[in-house]
Amino acid sequence: MGNEIVVGIHQPNFMPWLGYFYKIWQSDIFIFLDDVQIQKTGASYTNRVSINNNGKSQYITMPIKREKDKLQINQVEYVNEKWKKKIIGTLQAGYGKASFFKKNKDLIFDLINYKADNIAEYNMHFIKNISNKLSFNVKFVKSSDFNITTTSTQRLIDLIKKVNGNIYLSGSGGDNYQDKKMYEENSIKLIYNKMPNFTYKQYKTKEFIPGLSIIDAIFNIGFENLKEQLFNKKDI
Repeated sequence: MGNEIVVGIHQPNFMPWLGYFYKIWQSDIFIFLDDVQIQKTGASYTNRVSINNNGKSQYITMPIKREKDKLQINQVEYVNEKWKKKIIGTLQAGYGKASFFKKNKDLIFDLINYKADNIAEYNMHFIKNISNKLSFNVKFVKSSDFNITTTSTQRLIDLIKKVNGNIYLSGSGGDNYQDKKMYEENSIKLIYNKMPNFTYKQYKTKEFIPGLSIIDAIFNIGFENLKEQLFNKKDI
């Protein structure tokens, strides 16, 4: 049906894993939830992600400023520029001899070195550029553009309506907290993003490590193989 508009919504995460990009790929419109409050303490997926370090999953983190309580993601700044050099060094050490490292390192390192006013802008820049490289046909928008003050399920419904969507592509964990009936009452079909069981040969490990940043796949198998093997047939 030509009038179906699939909407995905997610916080702008830091160098996200493949499942995040699978959700983008399945969407016609993807809304960055950039004006919600950031987690008060500790690291979250908005400022950390896992990579492969000698066969083990290891977090790399973007240090952020926590000068005030109740900051929205698009109000949070990262700490200076030094962490970028450190992360590049970690990737160089961990993936330097991976099959597609040389071909893609300049692109990835340029994205890491991008200067932004806040972490939402920084993360969105990375995600948009990787999506473009993967030839995704999706429109990106920000929740902050709509100035919506509702919360929880109602907020998501209001956002979907703002972009004239009628199918909401929820994360697999959304079933725990969403009010399905509210979607029905607003003529929005609720479906769930199901990342297929996708594995590939990873450098320095025989046993596949799931849940790593998309950078791991880019350095191991490259963009073209990702397009052919994962982003080739839509479920929706």
